[in-house]
Amino acid sequence: MSALLQASGLWKSFGDREVLRGVSLDLAAHEVVALIGASGSGKSTLLRCLNLLEPIDDGQILLGGDDISDPRVKVDAVRARFGVVFQHYNLFPHLSVLDNVTLAARRVHRVPRAAAEERGMHLLERIGLADKAADHPDRLSGGQQQRAAIVRAIATEPEVLLLDEITSALDPELVGEVLDLVRELATDGQAILMATHEMAFARDVADRVLFLDGGVVIEEGPAAEVFGSPREARTREFLSRMSGG
Repeated sequence: MSALLQASGLWKSFGDREVLRGVSLDLAAHEVVALIGASGSGKSTLLRCLNLLEPIDDGQILLGGDDISDPRVKVDAVRARFGVVFQHYNLFPHLSVLDNVTLAARRVHRVPRAAAEERGMHLLERIGLADKAADHPDRLSGGQQQRAAIVRAIATEPEVLLLDEITSALDPELVGEVLDLVRELATDGQAILMATHEMAFARDVADRVLFLDGGVVIEEGPAAEVFGSPREARTREFLSRMSGG
């Protein structure tokens, strides 16, 4: 498969601390790739660099063949091609759920309000939140807020969906409903790059897995292989620790 998103030799430091050290990856259209690794391994920084929320120190990022790491690139235009969901929902508290979902479509992509709201309501109906469309985020549970944040990210039909530990701030009983939505998006063919601590979910949903440690990709391969018979000792140690031994 040809790569929709391709990163080559990414380096990123914060002061004297090297967070990414020559990371390379690729993501094909309709593919799901999971980033796994301990906290501080560089997963979130990698996602932020890919979306140009953080500048890279070295390397190259291609999106649909376009060099989006070129300093002359129009950053806002690049970010509009991604959908991003973070650990914390980041919904605007003063806006209704429907206004949150349609804001980017209306303001960034210039979709007429009626068309944006029609698509927004269709998506909210699909995830069982149509009856919450007029509510403000503080009236929703954490799981509902995160599902609304995912719908907001896909409402603009992004080329790539970046998910950054989207279940880590949720109570355990709410995790399943969020992961079910991601599983559905993957089945629909959305290209997804996700950083996650949910090992069973990554094993079941991801096409490929990258294990990061200390800002370096230690191992990558098909999910079944990485989880079933990891080649590297550090991968085995991490997975054993995550599974409780």
